[in-house]
Amino acid sequence: MVRQSVLLLTLALGFVPLLGVTSVPAMDKGTLEIVTKTGIRVFNVDVAVTDEEREKGLMFRTDVPDGYGMLFDFKQDQLVTMWMKNTLVSLDMIFIRRDGTIARIAENTEIKSEHIIPSGEQVRAVLEVAGGTAKKYGIAPGDKVGYPIFNGH
Repeated sequence: MVRQSVLLLTLALGFVPLLGVTSVPAMDKGTLEIVTKTGIRVFNVDVAVTDEEREKGLMFRTDVPDGYGMLFDFKQDQLVTMWMKNTLVSLDMIFIRRDGTIARIAENTEIKSEHIIPSGEQVRAVLEVAGGTAKKYGIAPGDKVGYPIFNGH
């Protein structure tokens, strides 16, 4: 009877016991800088490091604010392919070498597309930002990205 009373009191107060439920860790967050010819641009980033985080990326979002990005950390240099399946906003994809230099930028990608977007060479990471960001801030191949995963930081 005591056990039942405790359960009823718990439910009445709005507490739901979470038996056997494990929490999902929050995505890593950080601040990333890109040194361009016109100055330093700062982005608040979510860092996708697990396969699940990288697979979902920015899918289903209806807005990507200015100054925000998602950094896909592949942990090692590799040829990378991306796509826009289930992505509702256009993005700029910035492919970054392990030393932090930008290798290539795919600008204003097509929403909801399954077209493959290749890195063109081995890269350590990809930064996704709102479409048009690279042009707006003068971000170009050869610019340096500062973030702890890059050797040149």
